[in-house]
Amino acid sequence: TECVSGCVCPEGLFDDGRGGCVEQKDCPCIHNNEWYSSGDKIKVDCNTCTCQKGVWKCTEDVCYGTCMIYGSGHYNTFDGKFYDFDGSCEYVATQDFCGDKNSSGSFSIITENVPCGTTGVTCSKAIKMFLGVSDDSQYISNKEYKEIQRDVGDDVQYWNRTVGLYLVIEASNGVMLIWDKKTTVFIKLSPDYKGKVCGLCGNFDDKANNDFTTRSGLQDNNPLNFGNSWKQSPMCPDVTQEIKPCDLKPHRKSWAEKECSIIQSEVFKICHSKVDPLPYYEACVHDACSCDSGGDCECFCSAVAAYAQECIKAEACVFWRTPDIC
Repeated sequence: TECVSGCVCPEGLFDDGRGGCVEQKDCPCIHNNEWYSSGDKIKVDCNTCTCQKGVWKCTEDVCYGTCMIYGSGHYNTFDGKFYDFDGSCEYVATQDFCGDKNSSGSFSIITENVPCGTTGVTCSKAIKMFLGVSDDSQYISNKEYKEIQRDVGDDVQYWNRTVGLYLVIEASNGVMLIWDKKTTVFIKLSPDYKGKVCGLCGNFDDKANNDFTTRSGLQDNNPLNFGNSWKQSPMCPDVTQEIKPCDLKPHRKSWAEKECSIIQSEVFKICHSKVDPLPYYEACVHDACSCDSGGDCECFCSAVAAYAQECIKAEACVFWRTPDIC
């Protein structure tokens, strides 16, 4: 008889992709290039997925969306689109008044961005949160928190509390704001707002490719046109070019790259397959180059903390802070 080359499993058994043959019930599953055995569970956002016969079976809970604004002009939208925008003005981060004539809107969150450092990049200096049609407003600025009440209408209840490093404001309409009292803000929205919000944080419809929808409802590919459309005052100048602080401050570049390499190092290895480190590394180098008027360690720490936060969301806990680092 003639030999036939190739690897074939005996009848009734299946190739497990790792050089072995198994019964169908023991087929492994793959997620982010890692293999999981049958019966293994993983967390994807707020859902739990179980490996069954080589296929993931997941619970179908609808999850809160999170938008992150941090450092010098970095945005990660509700749908996971990562981009940079360095405008100096007040901008709509997110709101549920998006041109639908029947909707009066129940909230609006405005970010006030100002130049930080001498290269022209901007950071979020203050966040204003308007709740209900009544224009109840919370104002967060440079480590301060103020409440400003305007007129009274349909009231939205809200609570604020401090959790560790963060100030948390939670409202009864499903909006939550989490602030680190420096330059990082997380906005969390309940699933009821899916596809009903607009602003720099995108439209929360689970599709990242249409997040750059301008105030006039048009889609744009350019983050500058998109960002400019959401400014609150027509008096603010438009941003016309992307700022590259490491080109302007080449002497800081090697220091920035060396410090930020922690994101791509063994320290975060368990997270690399779950959250792509590259955009966070590039944002870290960008921030470390641009923070040249003091606080450069704070800028670096915020940038690494942003990646660590995404790792925690993906169930990869990393202990990266040491007495020497942040």
